[in-house]
Order: sequence, then C-alpha cells, then structure tokens
Amino acid sequence: MKPLSLLIEILIILGVIIKNIEAEKHNKKQKERNVTTQVSVNEVKRLLSHILERRKLIKVIYQRENALGKKKIQRKLRIRGIQNKDLSKRNKNHLRKQAKKNFTDEGDQLFKMGIKILQQSKSQKQKAEAYVFFAKAANMGNLKAMEKMADALLFGNFGMQNITAAIQLYESLAKEGSYKAQNALGFLSSYGIGMEYNQAKALIYYTFGSAGGSMMSQMILGYRYLSGINVLQNCEVALNHYKKVADYIADKLEKSESIPVEKVRLTDRPENLSSNSEILDWDIYQYYKFLAERGDVQIQVSLGQLHLIGRKGLDQDYYKALYYFLKAAKAGSANAMAFIGKMYLEGNAAAPQNNATAFKYFSMAASKGNAIGLHGLGLLYFYGKGVPVNYAEALKYFQKAAEKGWPNAQFQLGFMYYSGSGVWKDYKLAFKYFYLASQSGQPLAIYYLAEMYATGTGVLRSCRTAVELYKGVCELGHWAEKFLTAYFAYKDGDIDSSLVQYALLAEMGYEVAQSNSAFILESKKVKILEKEKMYPMALLLWNRAAIQGNAFARVKIGDYHYYGYGTKKDYQTAATHYSIAADKYHSAQAMFNLAYMYEHGLGIAKDIHLARRLYDMAAQTSPDAHIPVFFALMKLETVHLLQDILFFKQFTMCWKWMKLDNTLGPYWDLFVIGLIVAVLIFLLRNRYG
Repeated sequence: MKPLSLLIEILIILGVIIKNIEAEKHNKKQKERNVTTQVSVNEVKRLLSHILERRKLIKVIYQRENALGKKKIQRKLRIRGIQNKDLSKRNKNHLRKQAKKNFTDEGDQLFKMGIKILQQSKSQKQKAEAYVFFAKAANMGNLKAMEKMADALLFGNFGMQNITAAIQLYESLAKEGSYKAQNALGFLSSYGIGMEYNQAKALIYYTFGSAGGSMMSQMILGYRYLSGINVLQNCEVALNHYKKVADYIADKLEKSESIPVEKVRLTDRPENLSSNSEILDWDIYQYYKFLAERGDVQIQVSLGQLHLIGRKGLDQDYYKALYYFLKAAKAGSANAMAFIGKMYLEGNAAAPQNNATAFKYFSMAASKGNAIGLHGLGLLYFYGKGVPVNYAEALKYFQKAAEKGWPNAQFQLGFMYYSGSGVWKDYKLAFKYFYLASQSGQPLAIYYLAEMYATGTGVLRSCRTAVELYKGVCELGHWAEKFLTAYFAYKDGDIDSSLVQYALLAEMGYEVAQSNSAFILESKKVKILEKEKMYPMALLLWNRAAIQGNAFARVKIGDYHYYGYGTKKDYQTAATHYSIAADKYHSAQAMFNLAYMYEHGLGIAKDIHLARRLYDMAAQTSPDAHIPVFFALMKLETVHLLQDILFFKQFTMCWKWMKLDNTLGPYWDLFVIGLIVAVLIFLLRNRYG
C-alpha cells in the first residue's frame, strides 16, 4: 500500500508542477500581448497628439505650396515672356489639385488598410494596430479616419478616451458636413458630457445628422417623437424616422442573418457579472470544449452555433463552427448536418458557397425530419439554387418545417402569401405566419408585420403598433454591438467608457441601456460628469426605462422621490410609483415599500390592515422577501400590541408612548426590530444550550 500511496503523491505533485508551468506560460504570453498592445496604443496616442495640430496647419501648408507654385509659374512666365493670367490660374489650380490628390490618395490607402485589419482582427493587439493606420490616415486629413479616431477618443477604445480632443475633432468634421460628427455632438449636448447641457442644440444636431444620412440620428429622433422628449409627441413623425432605419436594417437582414447581441443587465448581477448567463465565462467555455472533444454531440452543436454567429461574447469563427458541426454530423446529429448545409448555402471562408454540398447536407438532415434541413431545401427550391425554381416544392418543405415550429420557415410561408410567390396573395395567412415567426423573434417577420400595420394591409392600421415593431427591428442594427464593448469596459473597471457607450444606446431608445446608464450614474464612480448632475440624470434615465416597462426602474423612481435623490422628497409621488410597480408588475420590493408607507402614513393615509396585507403579498411574491417581511410584521405586531395596551391606560403616560419618534428618535422602529432579534437569539441559545 505504501508504494501505491507514494505513487499517487508523486502523480499529484507532477500535476501541480505541470499546471504551474502552464500558468506561467499563459501569464508570460498575456504580459507579452499586453506590452505589444500598449506599444500600439502609445503609438496611436502619439499620432493623435499631432492630428489636431496638423488640422490647424493644413491651411498654412496649402498656402505655402500655393506660394511656391506661384513663384515657379512667375519665373517660367518671365523666361518665356508670357503674361497670360488665365494660364497662371490654370497652372495654380492644377498644382493645388495634384498636391491635394496625392495627399488624399495616401490617406485613403492607409484608411483602407486599417479597415481591412479591423475586419480580419480577432485580438485586441490586431485591433490596436488597425487604429495606428487610422491615426496616420487622420493625420493626413482623411475624414473617415478622423471619424474613427474621434469615436475612439469618445468611447475610450484601448484606453484612449479624451472627450475634449474628441469634441474638437467632431466640431472640425461637422463643419465639413460629417453626419456622424453631427450625431455625436448632439449626443454629447443631450447629456452635457464635455459640452453645455442643451437639449435644443442636441435636437438641431440630430436633425442635421438625420438629413445627412445618419441612421443613429434617425433612430434617436424616432424615439424622441414617440416618447415626446423635448418635442411634441407625434406618432406619424416617429413612424417616418423609424421606417427609414428599419428599411435599412431589413435590407441588411435579407442579405445575411443578423448577429444577436447579448444585452446584459447590470442591475441583475452587480456583485458577480462574470456569472451572467448572457456572456459565456472563459472557464465555462474551456469546459464545454473539453466535453465537445470527449464526444458530447449536443455541446458540439451548441459551440458550432456560438462560433457561427458570434454569440455569448465569443468571436465569429467559421473554421471552429465547421469543425464542431462536422464532428457532430459524423455522430449522426441532424441539426449539425443542417447547419453545415446552411454554411455552404451562404458561403464563407471555411465553407465556400456550394449549392450541391448544401443540398446534400440539407437532404441528410431533412430525411431525419429536421426542421432546419426541411427549411434549407425549401430555400433551394424557392430561389433556384442548384435546382430549378419550384414554388410548389418550396411551399411543401416550408410547411413541414413550419409545422415543427421553425420560425424562419414560418416567415418564408408568410412572405410567399404576402408577395404572391407561387401562391395567391392572402394577407390574412401572411399575417398569421408573420405573427407566429415574430413570437420567436424572427426579425424580418417583425419588419413585415410593421409594414402591414403601417399601411393597413390585411389588418386595421395602427401607427403605434407599427412604430413599436419598427423599433424592435431598428434595435438589431450593428450599433447594438456596443452592448458587448460597454459590458466588458464596465467589467474591466473602465466606468467612463462604459457609461458613454450605454448612454448613446440609451439615447437611441434601448431600455436595457437606459437602466444600465442610470445604474452606473448612481454609483457616482463616473469622472466625466459633475457629481451634482449624476442623480438628476439617473432619475431621467430610470424614468425612460420605466415608461418602457422596466419594473425595477419604476421602483427606483419611487426610491428617488422617497429619499430625495436628484429631486425633492415627495412621499406621495413615491407611493404612486410603488403602487404602479406593485399593481402592474407584481414587484415584491414595491409591495414591501408601499406596506411600510401605509404602516407609517407616509404620503398616504395610515392603514395597518392594508400594510399587513401588502407585507404578506410581498412574501408570497418573492422568497427573498420572507425574512424582511417576518421582521417587519414582528415589529408591526409588537407596536400594535403596545398601542392597544396604552389605549387602556389612556389616563397615564400614553401620550409619551404614542410619540415614539420624540422618545426614541426617527429610527425607533429599527431599534424595536433589533430588540426582537436579540430576544429571539437569547431564547434560541437557551433552548439549544
């Protein structure tokens, strides 16, 4: 037994040593990556310091070039004896254009190189290198590169946040007609970040931005007119703005499937964000990889899907997606076969577009009754990819897949009846299938439902319903990717960068971003806003989130009015908001708070029986409320008993007892709770001692 135990100890020690070596290697690589990234960022910062100065000197440079060109022309004219003024002007203009063209071409080339690196990059190091090219291009006066650098300064990409420098760049770009700069200046004015808080000015900037083609400005204006924020509420104007953005998004969606973005609520898990189910923790990902390699087919398919569309914070990686799908397909997974068919149908770096291969894998999946495979075959026949166009066959496969609940197939059926492709137009059936698909969040189905409500096609026209549906489509835009970067910035402790990104999304009408921005503001860790502005701004954002149906935000508004955060103390208004949260959303916290107010008659008539009932309801609604409700009821019953005793001794010193606030201070109820707890502990200790 001794040799065996010795062997086990040796193996354990070896395991520990190997793990330590691996950890050291990992840390070394991490340090090298951080150093390299820091070098790149420092280079970007160095170049940034020259951009604004270079912008100021551009006019001087052109003036010098013009002066030199003029002298050369005059010298030549003297030699030749030509005094033709028109020729002088033409030569001068030619030199100016040529110099400008060379300068512009070089800047464009650098900008394109930066974009190429950014599109292909997966690591922070590569992205930092892309911004080096943007900085160089911006230094040469490239407007698009300047927009990229201004955004980097505003949002704090790679720790480069500098609001003052960003504003200077945006103002310079706005003068040259940049709609992105107009939108950014509108956003900064609306929050008073680095600029004067001015909603009228913000509205002007947004209007110019939308006129120039900014989808973000269109969306912001749509939300403002929908909610009546600093403008008269007007559903039709909101519809017009949202439709333009929704048309743009729908066009993108028809060409490629949207990438869903995880919208993490900071209010849900403020103490442990890393465990949030919306983002896949690195350790959990490694565990899933281990299970996948061990042959877990379900995990293989799940990892393939995550890498295919880049979900849960993972990078989109077609090679990894295909690798996992092939392993699962080999084990007989119909879902994996269907996803391989989908990859070959759409075409990508790992699986080049091939209709025959797509047909093969879709058929294999469909033969097993797989809904995704059936839908894939329907698409091939509908669009005539690798097979002749056959609407009857497409309809048959779509119907089979739709019966199995596949939302994309339900949408395709709706589209066939909506457009009359291979079937008679039937708006009622189109509405039915669009509605079914929309319940699973199919974005194009939501878009076509909005179209039907906006035009009154097949349904009674409803501006409000159309706007709400269009809004849902608009929130699938590429700008929603900021939810992930904002979350990771918050997790890494870069609070200012996180706030700016969430605040922009909040301005665009995202409810999750509104509550997240308010949550960050009330923590008072932000440095880019004055402390006295934080609570009023947080209250404004909580209010906007509450209007959009956030129960937690509604309770928060009650708290702000109860304690006087960012506004005057107003118990009546606090009670109103708690009542809404309790009645409409069945919030246990709101019930508890309202019970306390009824118990003490704060802002509402004192009612002990109603307080007791609300406490009980809070305990029934949420298990977390059991303990606080127990103590609250113990205190209430004790005080009620004391008052009953004092009622029978009304000719004694009852007036002193009734005015407990004067006797024990404003927090006498906490004293009573503490006393009850102490008595209970004493009794329990004696019982089990």
